[in-house]
Amino acid sequence: MPRGDGRLSHDLLPGEKGPQDACGVFGVWAPGEEVAKLTYFGLYALQHRGQESAGIAVSNGSQILVFKDMGLVSQVFDETSLGSLQGHIAVGHARYSTTGASVWENAQPTFRATAHGSIALGHNGNLVNTAELAEMVAALPKENGRATQVAATNDTDLVTALLAGQTDADGKPLTIEEAAAKVLPDVKGAFCLVFMNEHTLYAARDPQGIRPLVLGRLERGWVVASETAALDICGATFVREIEPGELIAIDEHGVRTSRFAEARPKGCVFEYVYLARPDTDIAGRNVYLSRVEMGRKLAAEAPVDADLVIPTPESGTPAAVGYAEASGIPYGTGLVKNSYVGRTFIQPSQTIRQLGIRLKLNPLKEVIKGKRLVVVDDSIVRGNTQRALVRMLREAGAAEVHVRISSPPVKWPCFFGIDFATRAELIANGMSVEEIGRSLGADSLAYISLDAMIEATTIAKPNLCRACFDGEYPMALPDPELLGKQLLETELAGGADAADALRRP
Repeated sequence: MPRGDGRLSHDLLPGEKGPQDACGVFGVWAPGEEVAKLTYFGLYALQHRGQESAGIAVSNGSQILVFKDMGLVSQVFDETSLGSLQGHIAVGHARYSTTGASVWENAQPTFRATAHGSIALGHNGNLVNTAELAEMVAALPKENGRATQVAATNDTDLVTALLAGQTDADGKPLTIEEAAAKVLPDVKGAFCLVFMNEHTLYAARDPQGIRPLVLGRLERGWVVASETAALDICGATFVREIEPGELIAIDEHGVRTSRFAEARPKGCVFEYVYLARPDTDIAGRNVYLSRVEMGRKLAAEAPVDADLVIPTPESGTPAAVGYAEASGIPYGTGLVKNSYVGRTFIQPSQTIRQLGIRLKLNPLKEVIKGKRLVVVDDSIVRGNTQRALVRMLREAGAAEVHVRISSPPVKWPCFFGIDFATRAELIANGMSVEEIGRSLGADSLAYISLDAMIEATTIAKPNLCRACFDGEYPMALPDPELLGKQLLETELAGGADAADALRRP
């Protein structure tokens, strides 16, 4: 089987890139169970959150073994590799890079030796004080008076190093749990951490709870995961969400909890719009129902005379269902999606590249010919995909194409785990809705209002991060030069002084 190369389909098809989430994390404590296979299936359910690399770490009580590689979960693991991962605790990770390049060295779980054993850690989210954390790592006590360089250049590895290298005032090494209580209050940004030593599974969520993280119960153990859908696939029963600012530990004594920060909920509203699976529940609200309700509200705010409502598969489907229900316009399938175009190992020629979106979507000409269409999608980032769709539908014979979007215009970058385009590339930045519609070639374009979208989630507006829509970030951000996906690679390239923060004890 060909190995993954860490490249998504949008790398091969320029202009196809949509919003990408950071990662999916999964952890299980279950003596007597095949924890590696449970983790494999859990990651399979979370594959939509990251497709660049995947990894699983397992502890048998005396040592931790980590297996990770570039590619999809199904490409990284097989029966042989999973069979070699024997133990009763596991953590797993599926990655999309938001800090650090998409290379093997940045694949997770990360691993560190500690004075008390070792630690393996997976992270969903993105930190905003990475430069500060790098300085903290550089200040850690050095083994034998020297630091050791590693190739990883992501914020996750910094957190792992900090957890592994903490000491008390007398220089005595702290346990992982003690280190977490000391380190986590200094970590800023979005983070759902699932980590372990040889005996205990841990999970922690940032004080804003920007990314989801849930706790589930197995008959003989416990599971933590980014989404409830991952609990379902491995037969775990949902217990509760891990609270913002909470650290939990799971071992033979059960689940114990502590708090490292006061909860200040700011859950990401884009999870409801696009990122999470539709069969996931977040903060007590089902994602699918939220998306259908967004479609209903969109129909009320932006009606149009048309013959057929069609979605952009599959992200626009629930909102299209809601739009059709509320408008009374029939719902139909006008575009067929090829479900197997997630990745390719064949480099397309320039001619094939120019076919672009046809590799993913193809119109049903018999359905759309002569029809006035309402095309419902979840968001517009650069506009390349929608522009190609409108052109394709017109070529297939559509009489009119009216585009409706179930989220407001994306005008601001996300620093908390969604890899949007840069602000300069966002089509809604500097263009009116009418201008965007003309740019797409649509007969009309309308977005849902911010308030209507938020109402559809049933979550109070102050408890949601909607910064990509309104620019109101849930925390103070550092200077722009201290943000960015390649921050640590840039520091390494800057020479010895700049790289000091990346030397590990």
